[in-house]
Amino acid sequence: MIASALPPWLIWSLLSAAFAALTAIFAKVGIVGIDPDMATFIRTLIITGVLAALLGLTGKFQLGAVSLRTAVFLVLSALATGGSWLCYFRALKTGDAARVAPVDKLSVVLVALIATVVLGEQLSPRAWAGIVLITGGATLVALG
Repeated sequence: MIASALPPWLIWSLLSAAFAALTAIFAKVGIVGIDPDMATFIRTLIITGVLAALLGLTGKFQLGAVSLRTAVFLVLSALATGGSWLCYFRALKTGDAARVAPVDKLSVVLVALIATVVLGEQLSPRAWAGIVLITGGATLVALG
């Protein structure tokens, strides 16, 4: 019942947060005794395989439907994702998952700043207060 009362974006966002939490824990345990770059490579192969299977099974594998503009931004997004994953795994290799993950989530703050400046999105004063609290919380966890 409660799930039907929530907007779809919020449900997917909460699921994303849950999977991201599991990612940090599983990765922290999984990178013991392995180079973090190799761990990122293995993770990428698995994700590629799972998504290829999903697209194949659902009949959604349609590369011809991708415009040049879309392709350029997806390539840029992929490069940013790769950079994020490489840095994240290196941070997990040398730091505590409970401290690395909150600092990584400062991406929320950066998205809010970039989205307002570059994309022209508007945030309410309450939302900005949340951004300030996220920044403060991540800082406290990192320093704690």
